Amino acid sequence: MKLNILLCDTFPGLLPSYIESYASMFFNLFSSVRPDMEYKIYNIQEGEIPEEIHTDELYLIPGSRAGAYEEIEWVKNLLNFIRKAHASQAKMIGVCFGHQVIAQALGGQVEKSDKGWGTGIRSSKIVLPEALNYFPDGIMNMHYNHHDQVVTLPKEATLFASSEFCPNDGFIVGKHILTFQGHPEYTPEYNRYVILSRGQDEPQEVKDKAMQSIDSLTAMGQEAAHWMTDLISQQ
Repeated sequence: MKLNILLCDTFPGLLPSYIESYASMFFNLFSSVRPDMEYKIYNIQEGEIPEEIHTDELYLIPGSRAGAYEEIEWVKNLLNFIRKAHASQAKMIGVCFGHQVIAQALGGQVEKSDKGWGTGIRSSKIVLPEALNYFPDGIMNMHYNHHDQVVTLPKEATLFASSEFCPNDGFIVGKHILTFQGHPEYTPEYNRYVILSRGQDEPQEVKDKAMQSIDSLTAMGQEAAHWMTDLISQQ
C-alpha cells in the first residue's frame, strides 16, 4: 500500500527536538497498522503536487497553519487537485487543515470559529453507523489543535462525528474520502508541547482544561488509522 502525503506545512522551528519531521508523525501512526506501507512526500507549499492520480493509492492531506479559504497559490493548486482526485474517485484522507480544505474544495465553507482554540483531547459523538466499525462505543476521542472549522459541509458529504464545540468533526464522501478535524497522528507528549509552546495568547482556562483532557482521556488515533487504511479496499 502506498500513502502519498501532500505536506502543506513543515512547521519550521515549531517541532520539539524529539520529532524528526511532521511527516514522521504519520510514519509512526501507520507503522503498527500497516507495516508494509510505502510513502511518498509532496511539499505542496514548494509547488510539488502529484501529476498523476492513482486510484489504488492513498492521498493524505495533513495539517497546516494556512487557511483553506486563503488566496494563496499553493492552496488554489491543492483545491484543484482535490477536485480532480474526487472526480477520479481517488482515496483521500484529510486531517485538520486537510479536513477543511477538502470541504472547501467540494463546495463546503470554512471559517475561523468564534469558539476559539480547539485543543487537548475532545470527545465527539459518532452519528453514522458505518463509523461504529471503528469506534464501537459511539464516541471518538481525538487530539485537536485548530481555530478554523468547517461550518458548511459539501452537499455530497455525510457527517460521521459531531461535538458541541465542532459540529462538523468528521465526514465521508462516498467510499473514497474520509476526513478528521482532529489529529490522529498526535501523541499526548506532543499535544502538551503544543499547548505550552504555542498557547501564550490563549486563555489560561482553555489551556488548563486541555491539559486535564490529555490526562483523563485516551485518544483513538490507531482506530482512525485503521479506517484510513481500510479505504483502499472499499469499492
